[in-house]
Amino acid sequence: MWSAAARRFSHRRAFLIVVGLGWALYGRLGIVGNPRYGTARGLSDVTQYVPLDVLGWMWVACGAVALLAGLVVHCPRVQALGYVALAVPAGLWAGAFAASAATSYPEAVGSACGWGAYTIGLVLVSGMDDPLPPQLRKKGR
Repeated sequence: MWSAAARRFSHRRAFLIVVGLGWALYGRLGIVGNPRYGTARGLSDVTQYVPLDVLGWMWVACGAVALLAGLVVHCPRVQALGYVALAVPAGLWAGAFAASAATSYPEAVGSACGWGAYTIGLVLVSGMDDPLPPQLRKKGR
């Protein structure tokens, strides 16, 4: 039984599941449930048009999409959708914090860098393949 599960294990899908769950929890507990002052201030350019609660629920929805995409086996298109769902809120946060750092809230520069780097990392991970199964790897070395 464990060998069958090990054969189906996918690092890409595990990433979607773990980070998707994290995104959903961040949205619900960190934005909707208890938004921090720095987050609210750094997103002031966005929250003029979209309430912070709606943004928090966007994180929950995007996290749920990524988590569900990670549960789908042998469907790279669904997994690609999951990676897009992870990148959208992170990219929005990176852009909003960068705009705030450049204009009215210079303290947001750290968050802009962190979210920007994470978004780029998501793009890089989304293009990686899972390692080959042991029986197909080259012997030696």
